[in-house]
Amino acid sequence: MPYQLNYVESLWEGMYEGRNPLVVTGIFAFLMHEIVYFGRFIPFLICDFIPYFHKYKLQSKKLNNNDDYWKCTWKVLKSHFLYEGPLIFFFHPMATFLGMRVSAPFPAWPQMCIEIAIFFIFEDFYHYHVHRLMHYPPLYKKVHKIHHEYSAPFGIAAEYAHPIETMVLGLGTVGGPLLYHAVVHYMLELDVKWELHLATMLLWIVCRLFQAIDAHSGYDFPWSLHHWVPFWAGSDHHDYHHEMFIGNYASSFRLWDHVFGTNVKFVAYRKRQKEERLKAQKAKAQ
Repeated sequence: MPYQLNYVESLWEGMYEGRNPLVVTGIFAFLMHEIVYFGRFIPFLICDFIPYFHKYKLQSKKLNNNDDYWKCTWKVLKSHFLYEGPLIFFFHPMATFLGMRVSAPFPAWPQMCIEIAIFFIFEDFYHYHVHRLMHYPPLYKKVHKIHHEYSAPFGIAAEYAHPIETMVLGLGTVGGPLLYHAVVHYMLELDVKWELHLATMLLWIVCRLFQAIDAHSGYDFPWSLHHWVPFWAGSDHHDYHHEMFIGNYASSFRLWDHVFGTNVKFVAYRKRQKEERLKAQKAKAQ
């Protein structure tokens, strides 16, 4: 019995039917990027205007204002349309040239989860080393300093960066899936089902955007992921990097900062903060 496409897969096929796949992928991926990027920021923006949530701010004494939000929004949108947009459109011909699958059916969920986990591991390793290199004084002064303009970051500041940094660090997000596909297809010659599918790539981009915006949110809630997954970096980890301008170079995980000792000051700093909070609570109780 032939495979029957599900509802989403039928919509996917209809979207491409009779249309230029490069244009369809480019427009769909770009709109998805913008909706997820700015949409994911909205809950954190709302929290900024509700005093109850300010106790979860990692840098509670530094509150951003409307001018900060609008300036960042304008510069990020400019970057998206002038630099990231063309790169998004260029991805389709490059990936399909390597053999990326576009047509339905989609890969099974367990397979997509395994592949996205691999992409996270690759991107985190790449990001750690390139980000650390960005703090080499000449590169920091000419390129990376722009991203550190906000010492108390907020969600949409995740992609507030120099165009060179956007493209170089973005290679870790796009390059991982392409490298995975090349290894699976050309080196290991695995079954075609393990080759990269555009749907998996788009889902990975969504996950990566959620991670990046959360890391720059400036909030550490009791339900934040790093409280449940100890090796996850999250905002607690990355906010320190913006506050102190050094250390904690990884994006998603804490492993490489631990291995290379670039989290030593961070660990000591958080330990000292915890001790100070406990002292304050004891003094208040007496």
